[in-house]
Amino acid sequence: MRNAAALLLVLLPWVLPLRAAAAGNGSCAPSCGNLTVQYPFGFSAGCKIQLGCDQGGNGTAWLGAKRELGLVVSNVTARALFLTLRPDCSRRLSSSVNELFTDNYAPGPQNTLVMSSCNNTAARGHNCTVQPAPLLDSSSHCFPGAKAENFSCVQPPLVPPSGNRFLNRTEIVALGSECAGLVSAASFLETPAPAPALVLCVMELEWWMLGPCHCSSQASCTNVTTPTTGQQAFRCECLEGFEGDGFVNGTGCRRVSSAAPNTKCNPSKNLAGDCGKTIQIALLVAGIVFGALVTAVTCAVYQLLKRRSASIRTKRSTKRLLSEASCPVPFYSYREIDRATDGFSDAKRLGTGAYGTVYAGRLADGRLVAVKRIRPRDNAGLECVMNEVKLVSCVCHRNLVRLLGCCIEQGHQILVYEFMPNGTLAQHLQRERGPAAMPWTVRLRIAAETAKAIAYLHSEVDPPIYHRDIKSSNILLDGEYNSKVADFGLSRLGKAALGESSSHISTAPQGTPGYVDPQYHQNFHLSDRSDVYSFGVVLVEVITAMKAVDLNRPPSEVNLAQLAVDRIGKGRVDDIVDPYLDPHRDAWTLSSIHKVAELAFRCLAFHSEMRPSMAEVADELDQVQRSGWAPSADDAAFMSKSSSICSSAASARGTDRSWGAARSRTERERAAVNASVVQETASKGAADSPVSVQERWFSDRSSPSSNSLLGNRSVH
Repeated sequence: MRNAAALLLVLLPWVLPLRAAAAGNGSCAPSCGNLTVQYPFGFSAGCKIQLGCDQGGNGTAWLGAKRELGLVVSNVTARALFLTLRPDCSRRLSSSVNELFTDNYAPGPQNTLVMSSCNNTAARGHNCTVQPAPLLDSSSHCFPGAKAENFSCVQPPLVPPSGNRFLNRTEIVALGSECAGLVSAASFLETPAPAPALVLCVMELEWWMLGPCHCSSQASCTNVTTPTTGQQAFRCECLEGFEGDGFVNGTGCRRVSSAAPNTKCNPSKNLAGDCGKTIQIALLVAGIVFGALVTAVTCAVYQLLKRRSASIRTKRSTKRLLSEASCPVPFYSYREIDRATDGFSDAKRLGTGAYGTVYAGRLADGRLVAVKRIRPRDNAGLECVMNEVKLVSCVCHRNLVRLLGCCIEQGHQILVYEFMPNGTLAQHLQRERGPAAMPWTVRLRIAAETAKAIAYLHSEVDPPIYHRDIKSSNILLDGEYNSKVADFGLSRLGKAALGESSSHISTAPQGTPGYVDPQYHQNFHLSDRSDVYSFGVVLVEVITAMKAVDLNRPPSEVNLAQLAVDRIGKGRVDDIVDPYLDPHRDAWTLSSIHKVAELAFRCLAFHSEMRPSMAEVADELDQVQRSGWAPSADDAAFMSKSSSICSSAASARGTDRSWGAARSRTERERAAVNASVVQETASKGAADSPVSVQERWFSDRSSPSSNSLLGNRSVH
């Protein structure tokens, strides 16, 4: 019942005008063929002003009771009724006058009559400039042999001024004694053009309703005095912005959506301002606009459905890939991630990679996290992300970055990692981050920890994982400068240990220029030794602080790996050592740098079987690290400055750990090593090392005792 009432309220504004129209018209038929007239006209007995109608054929409307007079109705406007009078010599003037002058309409002053069989007195008695010849050229209704001089143009006098002007009926009746017939007529119509238009074979009758004004409130009323009886009459016309007949007893006036200018147009197709053409053009424009809107809406809906379908497919694919992960991956809501990064604010942006952007964020529980947001509709990026999730979801090592969870809502692909406040190793080596250059002991420790993490992936995970993108920018540093290997997007699962001949997989080379194993690039064979080569480049970066590829260097030195192999092979390690390290400051520094250079030289061997395994690399770096001296004052200064920078991040995690406390045991071990042990170790390694040239590594200047006397060089 409520639904029916609501429907009635909705339809009421549409039903009431229809009922009003029906009530106003009663049983009046408003149409005859293609012609539709407004109140008070109609074509049935119930109409206020009845017109004749021939429903046969296209339907012809006529004026009066005598159809044979040929007074054809062509149009009815709010002011006038237009007749079409084809030239006809048999149309009697006296009979026509009775039909043209009634209580509801009469010819206006703009009409000119064309008479037949008039004497010269009548023809000369009335000023008229219209020649009857054009009316007769195409007419076959006049008697044979009719000539132009047999016809006269007559403009009867007007009714004395009384507010309205009409042709004088009495004078026209008097013309009947001088002229036999009403052949045709012409009418002057005012148009927007500079000069009025002459319409041939047309007569214009002004019409009215008897009585005082009785118009709608949205209509104007025109008072009329009838020309024959002098009675009071009126006409109604809707105001601009409204449409209808304007009569209270008719349909009244209703507002239109957009009020068009109140332009006047001629009912004849032979004149400028043709109403029909204007309507046709308006309909054409409206059709074009409507078609364009329909097309635009259709395209928009199609694109929306296409995007939605793609989003659904991506989400299903993502969930399927996540289900293949060896361990469940926690999910975060998009709202939580958006809030943690302040709506992915630019102020939170840490950097942009190949497949997306990384932001810093703080979860609701206070944890600092790194948020990797994959670019929308980046299928390659999504594949790499899902590959990373599958591989590292259950891998756990203190030197591997930890994946905390992901988010795949609303078409977004987001990974959440633990936050690394000290950036990347590459940033520190290139002096892009940190208060000072990184000391050698810190670099060596980071290299050793990184080697252990990669060795873990190769040896302790089954099946093994080949990283394929080992580089200094993928080695992250936490608040205590511990190494964290990241970015497993290009990683691949290796084969189980089936012997040396089956220790590789065939796949297209991928990675970063300057780090890619040349043998892998050549024969598409990926193995654990491919990561060894990449790590060898990292070791050279640690020693030299140079970029892996630098176009600003001479052409022969653009590739750091080639440069290092050349210099180390010739025993010229000192040529490429980072000047900040000052290798001659003490014996251990010089010895350890050369040992690491020798290890890097072996890692960079072209043939993979000549390279050591990552486990061997990790062991050698650990031995070099353990044989060292205690950290110098430079190391302590570097760590103290760095810890002050990261204090805000550390306090957010609620920890109070210091570099000295975490490394006290290592310092004590280093302090326990004396100069003689270092000298013995260095001398033993010099004989077998491919980078040793005699024994010029050690001198009185670089020995521990003399070094302590001379003092260390200043560090810049």
